[in-house]
Formats: sequence, C-alpha cells, structure tokens
Amino acid sequence: MTTSTLAATATGAIPPRAISVLMCEPRYFEVSYAINPWMDPSTGASSELAVEQWRRLVDVYRTLGFDVDLIEPIPGLPDMVYAANGAFTLDGIAYGASFTHPQRQPESAAYLRRLEELGFDCREPHFVNEGEGDILVVDDVLLAGHGFRTDPRAHRELRDVFGREVVSLRLVDPRYYHLDTAMSVVAHSVAFLPDAFDGPSQAEIRRRFPDAIEVGADEAGVLGLNSFGDGSSIVLTDPAPRFAAALEAAGHTVVGVALPELLKGGGSVKCCTLELRR
Repeated sequence: MTTSTLAATATGAIPPRAISVLMCEPRYFEVSYAINPWMDPSTGASSELAVEQWRRLVDVYRTLGFDVDLIEPIPGLPDMVYAANGAFTLDGIAYGASFTHPQRQPESAAYLRRLEELGFDCREPHFVNEGEGDILVVDDVLLAGHGFRTDPRAHRELRDVFGREVVSLRLVDPRYYHLDTAMSVVAHSVAFLPDAFDGPSQAEIRRRFPDAIEVGADEAGVLGLNSFGDGSSIVLTDPAPRFAAALEAAGHTVVGVALPELLKGGGSVKCCTLELRR
C-alpha cells in the first residue's frame, strides 16, 4: 500500500466528494511532555523528519484534488500540527476547541482566528472539547466522543450550534483518547475498534452501522483508524494491511502514507487534518 495507488483513484466505484482541509506544518514539533500514552519525551523527536513526512501527506491530498489551506505554526506549540483538534466546522460555522491540557490551550484562539480569516462564523465553546478529534460526521449525524478529553456537556452544545443529531460514544481505553483514533468515517458508515468503547457505545455503533468494519487492536494500535478521505479514496498509515484490504473490498481506493515521527505525539493522518465544511 503506497502512494502508487493514486493512479487507481480515477476508477474507484464510489464517487468522491469535494474536500477542503486546514493543516499546520510541524515546524516546531517535539515531544517535550507527555499528555497521552503515545508520548515519551525520552525517545526524542525530529521536527525535520516530521515536516518531511507531513509534506508527503499534503502532496497526497493535493494529488487527490483536495483544497489545502494552511495555518502558521506558533513556536512553543509543538502539537499544533494536529489540526483536527483545533475546531470543528460544519455549515460554514466553526465551533472552537477548548483543550483539556494547558500545553495545548493557546491553540484554540489561533485556530479560530484562522478560521475567521477563511470566512467561517466562529463560535466560542463553553465546555471542554477537542474539536474534530472527538467529533465525526456521517451523513447528517454527528458522532461525538467523550471519556478522556471532551466534556459530554459539549455534545449538547453541538446540538444547539448545528441543529443536528448528536450520538455520544464513550471511550474507555486511554490509548484511544480521541474518537478519531478509534473510529474512521467510511463513506456512509464507519470502521472502529470495538474494545476502545464501552458496551452501550459498541451496541449503538453496530445498530446504526450494521456494515461497519471492525478493526483489530494491532492495526488500531498504529493509529490505522486515524484515516481521512473523500468517500472514494481513503488515506491511512501504511501498517494496516487488513483494514486496507477491507476498504478495497468495499470499493475504496487506499493510499498509504507513513507518519512515524508524528505518531510519537499520538497522531497520524486524520489528526493532521481539519476538514473545512462550508
């Protein structure tokens, strides 16, 4: 599974949708503190390698026809590369993030400023939430995670702001501290790691999505579910071959991009990608 699969996108059976995203170059990336189980400051991290890998992801997106906007990285905010956590956008509205950990809290205002520049109606949150990291969209429904970062009261706020059905899902494994590490949108359905959720959430996912792809702990454990796509092509990390095969069997084109340096911070493809839904 390599970027050579890009040549196959034109023949995909599932029509793509137009995609715009916001991304942040990891110019100041480092692992100098630990706020999730993936982070270990003793292992070290290279901003140069992170930038090189991130640029490959940007190139893949642009080759797929995605519109990529950028936000300027800020010194001292090494996790700003994980743009998905910076806000949630839908219907031209940007619902801002309010981070759990103080190390990331200054990112919130920076992302809302940039989204305002891009023409979004920006709304300040009243409750702790970590943006699209804990909010996924499937058709007209918002799937919202809680358990480690996002306050469940933010889910009610989402309903008020966007007027959409919000389904709360409880995460129970600290390795999967955001919803987008344990679940991926796959066209009109999802893929997920069952053990990352409590029993009622597993049951609700299976009820709503009887064709959901269940991914094993080994492939979820390299953040294989932290994927992103346009409904036709799906971009994910390289070491998830069974998940990739399941996607291809369902008619998707899979594009693999290796982001091992950014994995040290607890993020992969989707974490680096904030979708702009105007």
